[in-house]
This record gives sequence, C-alpha cells and structure tokens, in this order.
Amino acid sequence: MEPMIDVDGSHRKRFIFVLLDKFTMLSFSCAIEALRIANRVSGKQLYTWKLAGEGGETTYCSTGTGFKLDMDLEEINRDDIVLICGGIEIQTATTKKLLNWLRREARRGVSVGGLCTASYVMAKAGLLDKKRATIHWENQDSFVEEFEDITLTKSVYTIDGNRITTAGGTSSIDMMLKLIATDHGQDLANLVADQLIYSSIRTDQDQQRLSIPTRIGVRHPKLSRVIQIMEENIEDPISPSVLASDVGMSTRQLERLFRRYLNLSPKRYYMEIRLQKARNLLMQTDMSVINVALACGFTSPSHFSKCYRAHYDTTPYRERGTQGMRASN
Repeated sequence: MEPMIDVDGSHRKRFIFVLLDKFTMLSFSCAIEALRIANRVSGKQLYTWKLAGEGGETTYCSTGTGFKLDMDLEEINRDDIVLICGGIEIQTATTKKLLNWLRREARRGVSVGGLCTASYVMAKAGLLDKKRATIHWENQDSFVEEFEDITLTKSVYTIDGNRITTAGGTSSIDMMLKLIATDHGQDLANLVADQLIYSSIRTDQDQQRLSIPTRIGVRHPKLSRVIQIMEENIEDPISPSVLASDVGMSTRQLERLFRRYLNLSPKRYYMEIRLQKARNLLMQTDMSVINVALACGFTSPSHFSKCYRAHYDTTPYRERGTQGMRASN
C-alpha cells in the first residue's frame, strides 16, 4: 500500500483505531476528537483514521453503544499508527486473532499504541518487552504481577520508541497533543487544546492519580507521608509504631492524627488499602487466592478470607467465582 499524500504534497498520517469489545468511549473519543480538531483549525487534512476490529462489522463500547467498523484486522500501511482501544474485561477481549495480527504488523514496523487498559494487549503480544509503559491505575497491580519485565510508570502516557501507552480517560488528549506538537508544532497543539477547553496540558512526567492530599481531602504532610509508605509496602506491611517513627511521631500521636482526619485507625486504613489491592488482583488476574493473600501481606489464608468478608461482605473465592460468571456472560 502507498502512503497517503494530500493535494498540496504533504504527508497525511493515518490512525487505525482498533475497537475492542467493551472499550472505553471516553479514551477513544478524546483521541479521535483531537485529530478532527487538528484538521479543522489547520485547514488541512493532516490526519485520517479508520475504525477496525475483529469481523469488521460492529463492536460495542462499555456503555452498550454500537460502532460500525470500517475494516477487519487486515494488513495496513507500514507508516500507519495503530491505537488499540481497551476497556473493561480486557483479558476476554484479548483474542488469539488480535494478538497474531498485532505481532505481524509490529514485525512490519508499524507503530502501536494502547488506550486505557489496552497496554495489557500490547504486553500479551510481546510488544512492550524491555519497554516503558503505563496503564490505568486500577489495573497496575495485576499488570505488575503478570509482566515483571516491563517497566511500568504511573504517568498519564508513555512513549518509548514506536510504542505508545496511555492511562485512559482524558490522558488520550495529552498524548494526542504531544503527537500533534511533534508532527506540526506546539502552536497547533495549543490551538487544539483551546478548542477542547483543555487549559492544562500534561506531559509524560505527570502522574495519573490525584495527589494523596487531594485524594483524602487533607493537607497534612506527615499524614500524606504515612499513607504513601503504606501504599508502597503492601506485601510486607509496616507496624504503626515503625510508621510513626518514620515521620517523627509517637504511635499515640499517629493514632490521633488518623482518627482526627480520617476517622479510622492507622491499622484499619492500612487494612483497607491492602484489601483493595487484593480485590483488584482477584478480579483482574488468574492468581490463586493464596498467592493474592501473600501479595497483600496476609500470611494466613483464613485470616485473609475473614478480613475480606468483613469488608466486602463476600469471600475471596466467591468474588473470583462471580468475576468468572461476569466474563462468560
């Protein structure tokens, strides 16, 4: 296939959006709208796009809205950019046909990107080996467990050579603005951002999650530091006395701090962080319940099950079974 040339002789870049079953509409729409607006404000057709997917007929996003596809998973131009649009139940959407197609096109030199959870697909296809990548924060725990050799960042997007990954949501805008700026200059990217009412363009150095003070609604440096230490030490939990010592407080002062601002004891808050990670691993990986328990700092499976049930009103085994039923429906 020949590359597309505009009437004025300039090169047009084409994106192939691969829409997976139950993909997230927000990530996709943010990306494609940035391209449309770039064409409009420049007065030129700088970018074109096609919607692709298995079967080449119709696919549905996570809201149930159907999208008519332009093409099946077929050979494309070597200078096209593939953007895989992921969403919920990404493991189920990652089919053998999709993986084989991606590997074949990647061998031909095609640039490949993943929006939202589609970094999982790229990793499964081996396209992120020895690369830096990002994925939606909710999927990071399971991603790290399955793909140990990939350097996972917490950035809103990551570009490593001809591999692009984004964290989902509005991060598609930031990534597209970066590509537009690289192709046609920062002025055009800024014009597109203005049209999108996007007043703060993030870079690949920006973190995808809110800061701890913003998340908990409290600006207390020692409290934020303790919570950060907790989040970084899930597999081997640290005792309240050591946490207090690390920030120059007594255990009693730490207890009062948590009670005052969060209405929880440090021990209880830490437990809820660990249980949230456990739930993510149960829902998103095939790890055994025992291994999930160990990864979240529980040395006894019975203690893990008791704590899980008290918090989520179900057992880890039933949670895993429910997830299996959802995936098969």
